[in-house]
Amino acid sequence: MQTTIRSAVTFTGVGLHSGLRARMTIHPASAEYGIWFRRTDVIGRDAMVQAHWASVSNATLCTVISNAAGTSVSTIEHIMAALAGCGVHNALIEIDGPEVPILDGSSAPFASGIMARGIRVLDAPLRCFEVLKPVEVRHGEAVARLEPAGALEIDFAIDFEDAAIGHQQKHLQMGNGTFLRELSDCRTFCRQADVEAMRANGLALGGNPGENAVVFDGDRVVSPGGLRRSDEPVRHKMLDALGDLALAGAPLLGRYTGIRAGHAMTNRLLRALFADPSAYRIVDCDEATRRSLPGSGVNRADIPAVA
Repeated sequence: MQTTIRSAVTFTGVGLHSGLRARMTIHPASAEYGIWFRRTDVIGRDAMVQAHWASVSNATLCTVISNAAGTSVSTIEHIMAALAGCGVHNALIEIDGPEVPILDGSSAPFASGIMARGIRVLDAPLRCFEVLKPVEVRHGEAVARLEPAGALEIDFAIDFEDAAIGHQQKHLQMGNGTFLRELSDCRTFCRQADVEAMRANGLALGGNPGENAVVFDGDRVVSPGGLRRSDEPVRHKMLDALGDLALAGAPLLGRYTGIRAGHAMTNRLLRALFADPSAYRIVDCDEATRRSLPGSGVNRADIPAVA
C-alpha cells in the first residue's frame, strides 16, 4: 500500500551551496500525489515543482529540479533519500527558499523527523518499476547501470587521489531498514582544493567542515571529529544514489551499480531506462515485494545516533 507522513514536520537551516537560510516543511499528501515541492517565496508564477527525473535541470554538484516557469529547488537528494528510506511515497514539501537545508550533511536529521511523526498507510496499491534488462550509461571512467534483481540493491565504487579516501567499494541490499541503519548518517564530502575552487565561484557558501560536510586533504581528514564510519564517502555516494533513484516516481526493483558516478550519471540512467519501454514494467507490489523495499519495517531506532 502507498504511504504518507502522519503529520507535518519542519526543518530549518542553510543551503550548502547558496548559504541561504530556508524553512522547509513536509506535509502529508493523498494517494497518487507523489512528491512535490512548493516554493512559498515565489509569487506570480508557478511555484510547484515535481520531484521527478524529468524535472532535473542541473546535476553538476547536486540535484536541481525546475518547472517550466523557471522555479527551482536544489540539493534535494538527501531529503529524497530520507523519504525513500522511510517508505514515504506521497508528500508536499513547502520551502521558502531555493535550496533544501543541508543540516548535518546527511539524511539522518530528515529521517529522524519523519520517523518521529510516523508513517500513515493509504488505501491505494503501491506500484513499482521492475527492471527487465540491463541499461547503462558511461562518461569517461564513470559508469551507472541498472539490471534485473528481485529488490533494490546498490553497488558503488569510488576512487580518489586523496589517500584518506582512496578506493572504496560497497554493496547493500536496500530492504528492511538498511538505508536507515547503514547509510542515513553518512555526510557529504569533498576535497579541500574543491572547497576553495567552489567558494571562488560563489558556491559552497553554507559549507562548514565538521558541521555539515567532511573535508579531505591528501591523507588527512580536515573536519573536526573525523569520520562517522571508515568508509563514509562511498556510503554517502550510495545515499545520494538512493535519493536520485527516488526520482523515478515509484520504488525500483533492480540492481544499481555506480562506478565513479554522481547525480548527473544517475539522472541520465533513469532517462535511458524510461526511454526504452522494453527495459522495465510497472508491477503491483505484493506483500513479499513490499517487505523487500527500503522503507518496510523501519523504526526510529534504526537511525544511528550522531553527534
